[in-house]
Amino acid sequence: MTVTKYSGNGNDFVMFVAQEKKDRSELAKKLCHRQNGVGADGLVVLLPHPQYDFEWEFYNSDGSHADMCGNASRCVAHFAHEKGISKDNTAEFLTGAGVIHATINGMYVVSDMTTPDIIRRDIEENGETWWLIDSGVPHLVVVREDIANFDLAEARMLREKYNANVNICKLEGDTMYVRTYERGVEDETLACGTGMVACFIRNHIEGKVSEQVKVFPKSADELYVSYEDGIYRFGGKVTKTFVAETII
Repeated sequence: MTVTKYSGNGNDFVMFVAQEKKDRSELAKKLCHRQNGVGADGLVVLLPHPQYDFEWEFYNSDGSHADMCGNASRCVAHFAHEKGISKDNTAEFLTGAGVIHATINGMYVVSDMTTPDIIRRDIEENGETWWLIDSGVPHLVVVREDIANFDLAEARMLREKYNANVNICKLEGDTMYVRTYERGVEDETLACGTGMVACFIRNHIEGKVSEQVKVFPKSADELYVSYEDGIYRFGGKVTKTFVAETII
């Protein structure tokens, strides 16, 4: 099997093209294993679709399914464009959260995100108010003055209680810094696209940021989130890490 590995600002994925749907949970766990496999946060499988350029199957590293992943959407759009699956520097594909439209400009890819669902704005935990926002997958979001320390035990508890990713963010003008504990990975990840978008949604609705912000995840890469014509957009560079033959 030939697989390609991409990194979306430290959030890494293994991907390949297949012709039929099937349960690849066990394959995802093997390929994503950091020591005995290729090593990745997730597996993306591109499948034929009669209406769109393709449909994806997305698996977290623990074999669980996820409807959407912002960084993976940008990586897979570049992969599909390079493979000739999509044309004209764009890609339109079906995810579990809905249809994603992406624009490819060299290694810079912008994804139009699905319409978010603000589930709750009033979750009180440890003296702070959290928002629960589904930006493709559910995210708990809190805004803090300082995010240098991230209590992973607290994050794990919140993830289990609300079945959501956990995000802490801080603002410096129109620059946002975000850290994410990601379900399915069950640890802090270097970057989470839907998490950065969820943080932007809260801060934008609360009037704390303008229509576009610069975002830095833990990887320290520079990304952008914007709200244009009623659409949340997420953009940044992707990296094609390698192509490999695997016997898994």
